[in-house]
Amino acid sequence: MASNIVLSTKEFKVVGTRPIRHDGTDKVTGRAKYGVDLQLTGLLYGKVLRSPHAHARIRSIDISQALALPGVKAVITGQDMPVAKMPKADQGMRFASDNILARDKALYRGHAVAAVAAASAHVAETALGLIKVDYQVLPAVIGVREAMQKGAPLLLDDLTTIELGEKTNTHSNIANHFKYQQGDPEAGFAQADVVVEREFTTSTVHQGYIEPQNASAMWNSDGFLTIWTSTQGAFTTREAIAKVLAVPVSKIKVVPMEIGGGFGGKIPIYLEPIAALLSQKSALPVKLIMSRTEVFESTGPTSAAYVRVKMGATRDGRIVAAEAELAYDAGAWPGSQVTAGAQCIFAPYVIDNMRSEGYDVVVNKPKVAAYRAPGAPIAAFAGEQVVDELSQKLGIDPIEFRLMNAAKEGTRRVDGPVFPRIGHIECLEAAKASAQYRTPLKGKYRGRGVASGFWFNIGNQSSACIGVNADGTITLVEGSTDIGGSRASIAMQAAEVLGIRAEDVRPSVGDTDSVGYTFLTGGSRVTFATGWAAYECAQDIKRKMIQRAATIWEVDAKDVDLVDGVFLHKSDPDLKLTFKDLAGQLNSTGGPISSQASVDPRGSTNAFSTQVADVEVDPDTGKVTILDFTIVQDAGKAVHPSYVEGQMQGGVVQGIGWALNEEYFFNKDGQMVNSSFLDYRMPTSLDLPMINTIIVEVANPRHPFGVRGVGEVPIVPPMAAIANAISRAIGVRMTHLPMSPGAVLEALWAKNGTK
Repeated sequence: MASNIVLSTKEFKVVGTRPIRHDGTDKVTGRAKYGVDLQLTGLLYGKVLRSPHAHARIRSIDISQALALPGVKAVITGQDMPVAKMPKADQGMRFASDNILARDKALYRGHAVAAVAAASAHVAETALGLIKVDYQVLPAVIGVREAMQKGAPLLLDDLTTIELGEKTNTHSNIANHFKYQQGDPEAGFAQADVVVEREFTTSTVHQGYIEPQNASAMWNSDGFLTIWTSTQGAFTTREAIAKVLAVPVSKIKVVPMEIGGGFGGKIPIYLEPIAALLSQKSALPVKLIMSRTEVFESTGPTSAAYVRVKMGATRDGRIVAAEAELAYDAGAWPGSQVTAGAQCIFAPYVIDNMRSEGYDVVVNKPKVAAYRAPGAPIAAFAGEQVVDELSQKLGIDPIEFRLMNAAKEGTRRVDGPVFPRIGHIECLEAAKASAQYRTPLKGKYRGRGVASGFWFNIGNQSSACIGVNADGTITLVEGSTDIGGSRASIAMQAAEVLGIRAEDVRPSVGDTDSVGYTFLTGGSRVTFATGWAAYECAQDIKRKMIQRAATIWEVDAKDVDLVDGVFLHKSDPDLKLTFKDLAGQLNSTGGPISSQASVDPRGSTNAFSTQVADVEVDPDTGKVTILDFTIVQDAGKAVHPSYVEGQMQGGVVQGIGWALNEEYFFNKDGQMVNSSFLDYRMPTSLDLPMINTIIVEVANPRHPFGVRGVGEVPIVPPMAAIANAISRAIGVRMTHLPMSPGAVLEALWAKNGTK
């Protein structure tokens, strides 16, 4: 059984406990409403026609036969997108619109080219087969380094390279080339006694959420548009829809349904504008649901990448120089996560002389989307392996080597920011003291690997509102989609302020007309930022309730306090009311009490994790078995430790899949050939060990309860930790993801000269 340990700091009454999540009953009984559960009067069913080619010019589209099919109510193509009638539309709008529905070119297999709304899904599917598209097939470019070469097929005629911050007239698939530097890397390498340089590559992988993308729309005759969708951000979805449809945000309401996983993949929009335009044409509501193949081929996976890392250290174990070159594919339009990768790769260490540069490259694949700490896991797979190899060459324990060079408060990242109070050293020390690390690993073909990871965490805008009920409970409406139990963690922070039980808070996620602007669920921000909004809102409720008690008692409000859910007069012990008692008197003593708060906190500080993997390699098959795994992470303050542990374990599980099996397979024509869960190999419970969690709590001084974000950093170190374990098990350094049985076997053959 896994051991779950919390190295705790300050204790609270509610924060830090483990109540049952408020939405749990609806989830386990099947009553929770997801996007596919929506039913509306007159609902039509939409289907999307997608390009079978990875790169093709669209000569013409004939929709006449589809429109003539009985039951078909509307058909749209890229020419129905508003941008088609806006010759002066900016590049960003054109790129965003063309990803929804292609106009001139299909840039990846699965690129949407037309859509149908019909009385039934069967009729809509039949209608797709009646749409005639004349394609001119063009050469496709899939590999990131191939796409960077001069003479490579160009995806976007009007894309020119931004070179070190300056616009150029160079037409290429390289959208952006940038560089960060601190100190003098060349001088640093001259001081080094040991230098390691390696190249690494990774494959495209998908977030693997279970619920496919879905969207329903009703574009009313009064001009107002309502969207129901599975999204990680109702307000950011509203903004994106407004942009591509050229409609004011005030005319759009987005209703976030329950979400069946996202991990960053449900931030972009895909079906929402299509459903809206079909609804506008048909004057009826329209629902679209992706198949699993469409999810793989038509939504945003993460980048495939090439990374070169060079690091140097002195004999006494001090890292004196580092440089990295990272090239990430962005899919069909610019915007990979290479910037984050370049910023994160050396973040766990104090290095006086370092440089990282990145390339954002377009290829004939779906436009990439965020995937949990986007960009950082790829960078860590490369950087942490070079750190491990340095420790080997120097004969220093891998955790001790990291401790000797560990980033701490005051350390400057390669891109400039200086760390505030962080818990990186505490994570390393906890990993070193863990039961797994203290237990010797014995046996041939077994190895233990260590890796550390960093993620920024963000704050940004959040809103919440609270109303006090007569029975002493409160209703809490907030704007953050709940993916991992955030309704509970937000409710608990409000309960802590008011001295009531978490169970006495009724939290819900509001639509864009029901709560103030709230940024998306991502960046490990929700418990930090939306929790802060709930905290501020609860503080205002507390002030108003104190004033009401003072009014009832005819005393000065400054003489009244709220302690553990009881309103007390500071000097008269006879004057006291429980929160419930006072709530029951509100309507008869001045009316109801409610409050709304909006915040924009910037003090989220940073997240660190250190992980330990024990593996066994089968030399006959190349199969890697994970024997044991420990993740240590600084949560600042674990508001609900069970859900923090779940985030930690979930990130590790996804990292194990990314490390050992997951990848998109493309044929010579750039077509994905494993677009199902049967062929895209994700880990099951049979592939996994019990995952030990150790929560370190180094309080964030910039949050009322010390909270840091926890959702993303768990996925950063696993691939590197497993690669380091494999290296120590068989003496082979794996430089490509995934490290599948075939890849490991080929590496062993190469080492032994047997094939």
